[in-house]
Amino acid sequence: MALVDTALDAGVLTVTLDDEPRRNALSTDLLIELVDILDAADADPAVRVVVLTNTGSVFCAGANLSEQSSAAGGRTVDMAAVFARFRRSPKPYIGRIAGHCVAGGMGLAAAMDISVAVDSAKFGFTEVRVGVAPAMISVLCLPKLREADARAAFLRGNRFPAAEAARIGLINAAVPAAELDAAVAEIVADLLAGGPEAIAASKRLLAEVPGMPVDDAFAWTQRFSAELFTSDEAKEGMGAFLAKRPAAWVPPTDS
Repeated sequence: MALVDTALDAGVLTVTLDDEPRRNALSTDLLIELVDILDAADADPAVRVVVLTNTGSVFCAGANLSEQSSAAGGRTVDMAAVFARFRRSPKPYIGRIAGHCVAGGMGLAAAMDISVAVDSAKFGFTEVRVGVAPAMISVLCLPKLREADARAAFLRGNRFPAAEAARIGLINAAVPAAELDAAVAEIVADLLAGGPEAIAASKRLLAEVPGMPVDDAFAWTQRFSAELFTSDEAKEGMGAFLAKRPAAWVPPTDS
């Protein structure tokens, strides 16, 4: 039985964590399935946007603490590489967080480019309650959080509402369950309106520029910008803008 389901529709790949009995915990088996799916999505030009969501009342409960054995076939998964791949992927990832999100699940939420949660969901860095710390996921979460918020959340280990997760910058928004699909659809529409190469270039900027010295960043982005402006995609995009027509990559709207 698959632990991760997929559905591709009009350039949007929906990836659903579907291990409800284990609260979508990050078991080896689930991660192996997820990595294989993400590898295929990154290589498939038909996939423009990836939406990561869940079945059940829990988006992700973090590590599977009861896991005793590795997956069939002897494969293992580098958890740090799984989290890092979202940042390095040329595709935009949306978190459709339809349930509670704690511990390692917080890292998965933070790894998304844009994320929206149901306002009934609870979030929390609960690791200290079981005698560990949010080590790997701190790499993803700390850049999004004020130090005061990070200290309180990491040290207290308490659960807090989705609205608080949005306020401290871990996710983008919290909405009522009835509005979740509409909120995600609006984000998807915006992403599909952007050129695929331009989206990938923007993600590269987000990944690389913050770690560069300022002078190096200006020098590199000047060269990068010149390359982008001479690309075929840029020529199409600027031509479409001047002609007041949709660019070739924009999906047709229903009449």
